[in-house]
Amino acid sequence: MTDHAPGPGRFADGVRLSVGTLTAFPTPPPRRVDRGVAGMAMCLAPAVGALLAVVVVPAAVLVRMGALPPLLTAALLAGVLALATRGMHLDGLADTVDAYGSGWDRDKSLAVMRSGDIGPMGAAALGLVLLVDVTAIADLLPRTGGPVLVVLALIVSRTVLPLAVVTGVPSARPDGLGRLVAGSVGHGAAVTTVGVVFAATAGLGVLGGATWYAGPVLLVVALLSGSLLVKAAIARFGGITGDVLGAAVEIALALALVVAVLVTG
Repeated sequence: MTDHAPGPGRFADGVRLSVGTLTAFPTPPPRRVDRGVAGMAMCLAPAVGALLAVVVVPAAVLVRMGALPPLLTAALLAGVLALATRGMHLDGLADTVDAYGSGWDRDKSLAVMRSGDIGPMGAAALGLVLLVDVTAIADLLPRTGGPVLVVLALIVSRTVLPLAVVTGVPSARPDGLGRLVAGSVGHGAAVTTVGVVFAATAGLGVLGGATWYAGPVLLVVALLSGSLLVKAAIARFGGITGDVLGAAVEIALALALVVAVLVTG
């Protein structure tokens, strides 16, 4: 991940940074934040995605009990997930789409992204992604193995992060989250993270009543979408930003949920 082997302190700081950055869960701040800690945080992102199962399980129980219809439950779950992540990834999606679609040069596009104002293209992207998420989740929750596939989609969508910041990926700006994490994960650490997630999702799929290959298929789809987005960002903006990373997570999640519906169909 960096030139120095990670120690216990770096791991603990990486956990704090990952949970504190990617969720709204109360977390002590890391004692130190450097590129080594940032890279560790990105590699731990899939585990942080697994933490979001705490809001998926109650939703599945409500549907199985007949307390709420699947569509309403899915809409509420999407709202809770947005709150649990501070809406950060959704904000990144809107800003990235607005910047990419602005048609301006690199500097002006980055200015659009930094402004935080949501334009029509960003609003349309948010609406489409949330509609896909809610529809897919509503279809999955009542199915055998469906709830675990929702959790797996959350995990694999966060697995795009270590690959999006692997060595060689530049930052589009000299500051911000992108500057801290860009190139902070070594290729070996990225491959190890993907391998662990591949095995974990296969096992969780079986335990949760889905097929063993469902998780790995979702993982491949998520990683492909994330890689394409990062390549597009480098070509358009000259590198990644925090918003680009958020957009990668949201697009990967939506596509993984769609594939989950097809896998269980």
